[in-house]
Order: sequence, then C-alpha cells, then structure tokens
Amino acid sequence: MALDPKIRFATIFDMNGNVMTSGHRKGVQNLLSAEESQKSLQLAINAWKSRNEVSGKIGKGKYALVEYEKLKRITMPLDEDHILYITTDVEADHAPIIYRALRLKQDMLHTPDGMP
Repeated sequence: MALDPKIRFATIFDMNGNVMTSGHRKGVQNLLSAEESQKSLQLAINAWKSRNEVSGKIGKGKYALVEYEKLKRITMPLDEDHILYITTDVEADHAPIIYRALRLKQDMLHTPDGMP
C-alpha cells in the first residue's frame, strides 16, 4: 500500500486461492462483494496458469495489467506458488507502481529473511 497513494487494494494469495495477506486503502469502498472478489482471484490464478503453459517458449510472465472503466488491476507472480494482486484508481500511473512492486519483489528475493 505504501508504494503509491492511488493503490486501492493489495493482496497476496496462493495458487489455491488462499489469501495470505490483504489490505485496503483507508476510505476506499469495495466495488466487488466478497464472493465476487474471490471469483476475481480465481480468474487471476487461472490466467497465470495459462500463461505458464507457454513460458518455456516466451519466458516467464513478469506482470499482467488490465484496465477497467473504474479501476486497474495488476497481477504478478511472487514465486511459483504466490501472486501479488493490486488494484488502483483508474487514473493511477501504473508504470511506477509496477516498477516499484518488481523492485520490492527483487529486494525480498535477495535478502536472507525475505524482508527488505
């Protein structure tokens, strides 16, 4: 959430849809119900599984960005078993958010305890 004030929501979940950690920006209202949010996470999991089917030929995916009329959704694999899922306001400049998230991921991978 500290990466950018335009981030609405961020969560880390595993490939089975189990949420590891999650947070909402204060004052932001959910656009989806809890059931719809879970379905959205499952769709993101399925999309990454599909992307991984061709990764041997084109390389591993770094992130995916979808822009809707009311928000942007960024997903990126953290490792083989976990995905970072971020939603932002639609007017957010997503490039710096993606860059910072990728850098944070790299920093975490290169520290002994996994923390920056």
